Amino acid sequence: MDFNIGEKLILDIIDINSEGMGVGKYEGFTFFVDNCTLGDKVEFGITKLKKNFGIGKTVEIIKESPYRVKSKCNFFPECSGCQLHNLDYKKQLELKRDMVKNNLERIGKIENINVKETIGMDNPYRYRNKADFKVDKNGDIGYFKRETNNLIPVDRCIIQNQITDGIIDTFKEYFKENGNRNIKDIVVRSTKDEKSMVIVVTETKHQMKGTVPFIWNQIKGTGLNSIYQNINSKNTSVVLGHKNIKLSGEDKIIDSIGEYKFYISPKSFFQVNPIQTEILYNKVIEYLDLKGDEVVADLYCGIGTISLYISKYAKKVYGVEIVKDAIEDARENAKLNDIDNVEFIHGKSEDILPKLNNQGIKIDAIVVDPPRKGLDKSLIDAIIKADPKKLVYVSCNPATLARDLGYLVEMGYVVKEVQPVDMFPWTMHVESIILMTYCGSEGK
Repeated sequence: MDFNIGEKLILDIIDINSEGMGVGKYEGFTFFVDNCTLGDKVEFGITKLKKNFGIGKTVEIIKESPYRVKSKCNFFPECSGCQLHNLDYKKQLELKRDMVKNNLERIGKIENINVKETIGMDNPYRYRNKADFKVDKNGDIGYFKRETNNLIPVDRCIIQNQITDGIIDTFKEYFKENGNRNIKDIVVRSTKDEKSMVIVVTETKHQMKGTVPFIWNQIKGTGLNSIYQNINSKNTSVVLGHKNIKLSGEDKIIDSIGEYKFYISPKSFFQVNPIQTEILYNKVIEYLDLKGDEVVADLYCGIGTISLYISKYAKKVYGVEIVKDAIEDARENAKLNDIDNVEFIHGKSEDILPKLNNQGIKIDAIVVDPPRKGLDKSLIDAIIKADPKKLVYVSCNPATLARDLGYLVEMGYVVKEVQPVDMFPWTMHVESIILMTYCGSEGK
């Protein structure tokens, strides 16, 4: 069927894609439509046409979805941060489960998968312990408008820890009186006990002589532990550059997951939702089902959160990470928690795992928690050669997860259970935990 740019059509929205756009089919042709939600019937105008799909923008909602809710965010849908503020939260959890399941079936070609219901939050607001606010030359603070680099001033973000409110208010006060010199971003990291770290991102090594005393004096009594300057002269989507300069306060802040404490530095990777992280890690322990005499490898271990969390259930844990600073933080975290049965190794997991095997170290179980790009094929091959009894995969990207699991299944692994966890309410992101076991030719 031939369509034209600007043509208006009526469409039932039957799904939401990973960017938060509504999905529907018009006489078999797929359209992705902005400014609508699951279950809406909309009139939309075609804005782009490709060979296999089209893109459109909602003109009118003809019939509202039974799952549509009024957004509690004053900046939705213009703000680029969240995609689902107009969708009932229980329906979001169903949507995320279906997204994981559909990716595993479509990309991974895995059938009859036991995908559990998504574990959600009792109160899915104010959950983030890390915020990144953009700052423009006028001193306005906020987030980018969807699909643009234009800033939307934001005074309150309902998914960020409330600690950030006072900090951002103080910066606004300063910018109102003094203007903005070269600040690009303000990153706020906060802890369960309401301590905070502020990282001011600049293009040059400007020393922030006026800014720091003002901010420090205004906020230090409310839990501010430290102020850092981060130098990032590159114009990319990566917020933090390589160089950090401590301007005031402590070197690090301390946060906790369950009974374990962790040092957090400016560039440390730490899960942004502490409530759901504990649920996530407890599920990892459940899937591992350790008896106390096993050796476990935690690949992509970061600052050692999962390694230390499972340490009391294992005989020995090897944490492997390619980022040297993260390994140093992990070793400090082991000392902080008086844990001596975890060894942290700097290097590529695909190199370190075979070395452990060559040393006669039998790995009973492996945990992987890779970045969004998933596992390198060389690492998957190394995992297969290591022949662990169990493989627990923690994923933040259903698409690359499905690709990796598809290959592992071909090699004889069986997907026993998949548990989605809603780490990022109101967004299309979802975390998943997968238990796999090796069954040889039976699994093929």
